[in-house]
Amino acid sequence: MDPRPVLVGLLVVLLVAAAAFVPQVGGDAGGSYDPVAFEDTVKLGLTDAAAVEVRASNRTVPQGQVFYSQYRYVVGYYGVEALVSDLQRPGRERQVGRPLAVFVTAYEGTELRVNDDDELYIPSTTPATVSWVPADSATYVVGSEARTPAGEVVVPFQTAAAAREFADAHGGRVLGWDAVRDLDLPGIEATRDRMRTAVAERTGWADRQSAAAHALLDRPVSVVVGEDAPTLAAAVEQAPPNTTVRLPPGTYEANVTVSKPLTLRGAGNDTHLLGDGNGSVVRVHSPGVAVADLRVTGVGNSTSPDVRPEDTGEWDYAVQMGYGYGDAAVSVVESDGVLVSNVWTRTPANGVLVRDSDGVVVANVTVVGSGEWQDGFMGVMSMRARPVVQDSTFVGGRDGVYMHLSDGLVVRDSRMVGMRFGVHEMYSSDILVANNTVRETDVGLITMTRPRGNALVDNDVRESGAGIAISGSATYVAGNVLVDNRYGLQIPSETSLYEHNVVAYNEIGVRATALLPSNTVVANDFVGNDRPVVAPLGPLRVWTVDGEGNYWDTAPGRDRDGDGTLERAYRPTGAVDGRVGRVPGAETLARSPAVAGLRTLQEAVPGLRSRGAVDLAPSVSPGRPTVVERLNATRPEPSTARDVTTDRTLDPQP
Repeated sequence: MDPRPVLVGLLVVLLVAAAAFVPQVGGDAGGSYDPVAFEDTVKLGLTDAAAVEVRASNRTVPQGQVFYSQYRYVVGYYGVEALVSDLQRPGRERQVGRPLAVFVTAYEGTELRVNDDDELYIPSTTPATVSWVPADSATYVVGSEARTPAGEVVVPFQTAAAAREFADAHGGRVLGWDAVRDLDLPGIEATRDRMRTAVAERTGWADRQSAAAHALLDRPVSVVVGEDAPTLAAAVEQAPPNTTVRLPPGTYEANVTVSKPLTLRGAGNDTHLLGDGNGSVVRVHSPGVAVADLRVTGVGNSTSPDVRPEDTGEWDYAVQMGYGYGDAAVSVVESDGVLVSNVWTRTPANGVLVRDSDGVVVANVTVVGSGEWQDGFMGVMSMRARPVVQDSTFVGGRDGVYMHLSDGLVVRDSRMVGMRFGVHEMYSSDILVANNTVRETDVGLITMTRPRGNALVDNDVRESGAGIAISGSATYVAGNVLVDNRYGLQIPSETSLYEHNVVAYNEIGVRATALLPSNTVVANDFVGNDRPVVAPLGPLRVWTVDGEGNYWDTAPGRDRDGDGTLERAYRPTGAVDGRVGRVPGAETLARSPAVAGLRTLQEAVPGLRSRGAVDLAPSVSPGRPTVVERLNATRPEPSTARDVTTDRTLDPQP
């Protein structure tokens, strides 16, 4: 094929792109700006859960907004602390430019108070409203007793007198804007050291919970069903607390409730608990219960409430009703420190439901759900709880693990196959999802509702619509292997860190859709993707930090000085670079003087910069060569699972 027509066409694309980004000369960049409505900003600083709780009450959180010189949208901040931390964030000016105007909300005349929980609130009878003022004209109270859902709060006032009055009542120092800008505040972004420490701490907590829960299996046997009591219900009633009810092999027809600390232990799949098809089969209503070594069927098919709690007007009442009160093989309600271990179940509803309980351990469980995800429900349903889910297998049904308001939950060393989502986060922060294997899902691992501080590490997701899709902020996505999906990574997140991931043989390696270019994407390996990156929204993203970039198998260029990086930047979304490896002649054009000249001009003039992504220091070699070599050796053909089909031959049997 003659590459010359292709080269000409690509040159035309470049010229048109350049013409579209002619910079405007002149104008008053430091002119006047008016604050916009906060709902019209791109927001940082609070999770969706915290923000909706504040809006549903008379509590208040100070807000800020900034106009940046190289960013078309106004950035809004929940909290002056978030605003200042972002102004201090390394790389921020390179991405969005310098701040042109900064505003904060001032509490002059609002009768601002602090409630018994140290939360800021404005009495509903107060006629005055919070007003926007320039940040450098406000006076701030720092270190008071007041708190917001994000922690310690900097409270702005329009006058120094109002600030001193608040400080006299609630403590703290009165500072001006320059002093506030110099405060040593924790950053809002995910950093390598901070997130690796968090992963270690969450792993340690899960280890301790698992050890404590498994110790419940060491209780002495007090009752043997069939020998000491005729039925399981009778045995549970007869057994003293902190002992074991043993179930020999056989089938036991019972829906049972355990309301004291007992261990129910069978003989594995040979011990069959058969429910009557209505409600949950085993209902746990006591801390310190263990349910182990059983096969459970006959679960009710209700995924809606069997018990309807009082509608207290909570913002998530509808979610509670729709998700948290259905049937399950084992339901754990208001019961801390429970163990569910080595349980196999086939269920039209939930496998294990955990509600309002802390430290529940679900280990070595197998849940087989419906063939079509629309007909089933969750392998593990966590509602306002913090369980550890480990060493388990989930096949079919809707989601492998679903969570709602489950901060700190841990899912590790488990397998999910043939469902909508492998792990589905809703309104849950500081979770750990580690070392899981996911196949044939719509999305392998997905976080929604703008959580904060989640960590997804060392997972392997393949043959799915998307490998990992991340919403929220300060998320850590590291060490994952994402292969043969339609999308490897979907990134609508902010201030998050993506490192040491292998994104290979996907139709699209990364779909970057965040409006605010604040993520750190470094030390990843992008190999064999049909298209490395698409970025339909937002400005240019720079995926390089302190001279560290990523490995791109199609990046053109040379490493003449032997420092391990190519001497030219790589634009995976560019009209030329994005076609290298796919279009004949694209690599030749990428090395041409014309393209080099246009790149130099674009780097010098912000108005000429195209949207998309650029790596300023692409690596010569992969960061995880063993993984990449193994994948290259297999060279998998595109899988039909990219169309999200399901292979039911993978259903485990008891």
